[in-house]
Amino acid sequence: MSQVLFEDGQFYRDDKLLIGANSRAIRYGDGLFETMKVNKGSIQLADWHFERLFSGLALLQFECPSYFTPAYLKDKILQLAHRNGHSNLARIRLMIFRGNGGLYDTVSHFPHHVIQCWSLPPANHQWNENGLVLGIHRTAHKTMDLLANTKSNNYLPYVLGALEVKKEKWNDAVVLNAVGRVADCTIANLFLVKEGVLYTPAASEGPVLGIMRRYMLDYCRKAGLPFKETTINEEDLQQADEIFLTNTSYGIRWVGSLGDRKYANSFSARLYKEAIQPLFHPKN
Repeated sequence: MSQVLFEDGQFYRDDKLLIGANSRAIRYGDGLFETMKVNKGSIQLADWHFERLFSGLALLQFECPSYFTPAYLKDKILQLAHRNGHSNLARIRLMIFRGNGGLYDTVSHFPHHVIQCWSLPPANHQWNENGLVLGIHRTAHKTMDLLANTKSNNYLPYVLGALEVKKEKWNDAVVLNAVGRVADCTIANLFLVKEGVLYTPAASEGPVLGIMRRYMLDYCRKAGLPFKETTINEEDLQQADEIFLTNTSYGIRWVGSLGDRKYANSFSARLYKEAIQPLFHPKN
């Protein structure tokens, strides 16, 4: 069945050709994207998603017309989910990119935008009974600058990491930064638990600043749970009591093993029950 996407003010069939060979998006990866979740007709943690998005647009020096606001994008996202029959539970991908031009002669800084959506299965909201198998990707490394914290269209370290995940039959892979410490994973942020304290790589270590990462830290702060944004190396991973991953789509997934190291999940399961379940299954 054909689906619909949204591009620059219009809804089209999802097989429409969107950009040509002169696009800076193709030539340079000039843009960024945002992955969101529609749950029961609303965008989960929408304010934080749009805050991150517009911060990235300012960093990349896009020039947004007056109508290009969070309210405009929210409306189009929900319309698209409705048209595709995905309003109950869906993953949204909003991509923004500059138009045609060379490196020094861009035609304009208008935020061309494409919105796509895909339905998600109910299991997406459930706790993973079997722990994830995690590996470490060592071929490509993340930079440690402001661009590293955005969801930039320059995604090659994660692309290579994901290819290794498929080859090695892992569930995800740790992505290291330029000095060999943990940045994040290919599709998630990483947390470890040791002696009741939660640790995650600091922004200065180069992770994408994920919305579920922010939500988890905000929850721990309000609940009085100890946490640290810090440096994490491979030895820390081996010495951890638990490791779990977070992203917008699934919330939390606990890691069962990394190499020969096995991990527990009691703290992770508690966070899922207390923090994620209320978010994914709000009371009416």
